[in-house]
Order: sequence, then structure tokens, then C-alpha cells
Amino acid sequence: MAPNAIDQTRRMLSLVTYLRDRPGARVEDVARAFGITVDELVSDLDVLPLCGTSFRGGDLLEIDTDGERIWWRNADDVAEPLRIAADEAIALLVAARAVATLPGLRESDRDALLRATAKLEAAAGETAGASSRLSVTFESEGGVFADVDRAIAERRRLWLRYYSPARDELTEREIDPIRLFAVGHTYVEAWCRRTEARRTFRLDRVAEIRLLEEPADPPPIEPRDLSAGLVQPAPGDPEVVVEVGPGGRWVAEYYPHDSAEELSDGGLRITLRTPDPASLRRLALRLGPDGHITSPRELAESAREAARQALAAYGE
Repeated sequence: MAPNAIDQTRRMLSLVTYLRDRPGARVEDVARAFGITVDELVSDLDVLPLCGTSFRGGDLLEIDTDGERIWWRNADDVAEPLRIAADEAIALLVAARAVATLPGLRESDRDALLRATAKLEAAAGETAGASSRLSVTFESEGGVFADVDRAIAERRRLWLRYYSPARDELTEREIDPIRLFAVGHTYVEAWCRRTEARRTFRLDRVAEIRLLEEPADPPPIEPRDLSAGLVQPAPGDPEVVVEVGPGGRWVAEYYPHDSAEELSDGGLRITLRTPDPASLRRLALRLGPDGHITSPRELAESAREAARQALAAYGE
């Protein structure tokens, strides 16, 4: 399966903080903590020394390994206060004000953020005035993330109204959250009290969320190994072939696949496996003119029929 650049970037950002707090961390322990293989971790470590403290340059991260342990040689130097440019100050102020508005954010965290923002505004001087003319509005996922994060920190149960695209329905359930993670999208892994089993919920599919007073009490569960991605098809699952144009190449980034063959028009012929091929009809509708299912034939025809019905609903 092709590596996911978005996942790797998110992972490396977390890896920097992890290594700063754990000098001499063992390679195997770090790989296990991030749910990746040792080879993937070494690949990340090869990239980190090319990163600096600013997009304009600055000190590079001196991170290396002897094969058993990982050392960050200049963590203290990189952590020294930095001089930031006007546009960097504006970006920080806009982001800080946006995060402070997130619903579900712990009050202690909100207060600390507002104090830091006030100090930055004072230091920025006239630049702070420019930042006040900009604003960022988060989608609902931000509030869901804050509630889930709080539930995990306080070990509390959550009530969800959750959309299941495979069944095209909303369900209500109570869950005991275990951890948040990102694989293309942001998810919460939890013990579902409705099914009495471990389940994974995508945050942007949560229609409504409520923090309950009842304590979370999930059974002891070994964290899933996500090094091969969230969805890990079995060799015996049905094979599906999707052809996409240049505008649909993102499918290879977000869907685990066996192969992605380059096409003459700049597109891809993607072969993947799934236990539920019918669930890919929604992908075909989303692609529109940028791609289509070519096999199996029955699924391809089913996707075309779904598209015809959708167009008919709009009177076309």
C-alpha cells in the first residue's frame, strides 16, 4: 500500500514532542507507541533532521539513532525563544483565537491559551491589529474532538448520534472512549456499549455528542496496530478495480490498495480489496466525472444506476 503523506506528517509532528520528553527512547518502544513498524519509524527519523524551527530555516533538528535508542542532540537549543516575523505572529494569533472558541475545551486550557494570546498581542504591537481583521471558523468536528478529548482525560462515557454511510442511517449509542488517532481523518477508538465490542468512529460523522456523568470502563484492550492503515483488507476479500482521472488520484492516498497503475491521461487504475464492495458505490458517486468502477461488472452497473437515480432526483 502506498504511504500516506498526510498521516506521516501528523505522526512526525507528534514524534518531535514525544522524543523531546523521552531522551534515549528505545526504537521498539517508540514504534509500538505510534502503532508503526520499526522501518517506518526509521524512515521518519531520516526526514526529521531536514526540518528546522521555521519555514524560513533556522536550526535543524539533530535527531539520530544507534539502531537501539533515539537521541535528540539539540532539543534545548531548538526550544530557545524564537524571533518571529509579522506574518508568523498574525498566523499564531488567528489560530489561537480560533482554538479558544472550540466548544468542550477545558476551561483551564482555554484560560492558559487566552493568557498566552494576550502576551503575544502585547509583543506583536501593531501587527496584532492586522490579525484582528481575520477569523477562522472550525467545522463541527472541532467541537466533537474537544468533547472526546475531555472524555478520555476525565474517563467519562459519551453518548453519540452517529451516521453510518454503509447503512445510510443515524444510530444512537454510548461508548467508552479509549484513544484518538488520525489516519487520513480523525477517529476515536472506543468500547461500544450497544454492540459490546471495540468500534472505531470517524469524528466528522458524529451528528451529535454528549458527555455523560457515568465513568468510562472499557475492558482491557490491546491497541490496534495501525501501521498498515485503519482498514486492513484480508487477502480473500473481493477485488475491485477503480479507474480515476488526474482529479481522482486522491483515492490512492486515502484508500488501502493492492496496486495503482499509471494511465496515459495522468490518472490511475487502482486495485483494492474490501469485505463490502457495495460500500464503494458512494465513492463512485463522489468521484463523478473524475473516475468510475470498472470491475466487478455487477458493482459497476450498480454504481451507474445509483448515479442515474441521483440525477433523476434533481430532475436532470
